[in-house]
Amino acid sequence: MLKKSILTGLLILVSTAQAPAQIKGRLSGTVMDAQGKPLEKASVIIMSARRATESFDLSTNKDGRFYQIGLQPGYFQVTVKKAGFATKVLEARVSMDEETRLEFKLDTVDAVAEKSLSEADKTFLKGNKLYADQKFAEAAAAFEEAVKMSQANWGYYLNLGLTYKKLDKRPEALAAFRRAAELSPESYSANKELGEALARDGAFADAKPFYQKAVELSPDDPDAHYNLGACLTNTGEQEAALSHFQKATEIKPDYADAYYQTGTLYIGQNKIPEAIRSLERFLELAPDHEKAQLARQLLQVLKK
Repeated sequence: MLKKSILTGLLILVSTAQAPAQIKGRLSGTVMDAQGKPLEKASVIIMSARRATESFDLSTNKDGRFYQIGLQPGYFQVTVKKAGFATKVLEARVSMDEETRLEFKLDTVDAVAEKSLSEADKTFLKGNKLYADQKFAEAAAAFEEAVKMSQANWGYYLNLGLTYKKLDKRPEALAAFRRAAELSPESYSANKELGEALARDGAFADAKPFYQKAVELSPDDPDAHYNLGACLTNTGEQEAALSHFQKATEIKPDYADAYYQTGTLYIGQNKIPEAIRSLERFLELAPDHEKAQLARQLLQVLKK
């Protein structure tokens, strides 16, 4: 059972390019005390798990509600804070043209505990700033200190793992991601990162359940299906791998890498027309891809 903590997680630091402006989602929520009374003027911080620059600071109204529009699809960590209450964070998935609703119930906390955890928060935020400045060694030191102050916070371990990943400290990153997943087994980000860390070490059988969990948590995420497909390819489960690559292209029709993978798997199944269509689609989408030349060579052989 997940250990109860005052601060249940904070903000992930990964950044990627912005998606097209027309692809948007909405996020709303209600903040209440343990008795269900709305909490006004609670601080709400919404940060993208993929785009560190996509962050929103809100405050709840008299009904304890908050609302944010114009969010890029993906995962967000939503942090709610109010003096006298335990900070709480939930991971939320926002989809295109849909509204995701959250409900927060905050427990009261005594002044001593609140002050102690506030110091951990400050150290963690210092780590975030150092990470944003690409000072990864210093960021790791700050996250390590935050972990010492609050060892039940899965978000601390997750960001520590991401920083170790930047520093190419693979054993340390793996241990941090493993602890994050233990503390928050329903976190998509923790399962995804742990699966990737295990796969990088060639432990595909060990990575498989975490990739599967990521797909279970986010069944319409093309990356989740692609990652699981790549893992299953390495465990010798080609048919299952093919289904996940196909699902990735079904969700995201321009997923070039998934078409390459389906093409090579079709070759192994001697399904030549299907392999040709997949590889041609791959080249249409990514003519300058590092595997483009190999794809062209494969097509020349297949069309003879």
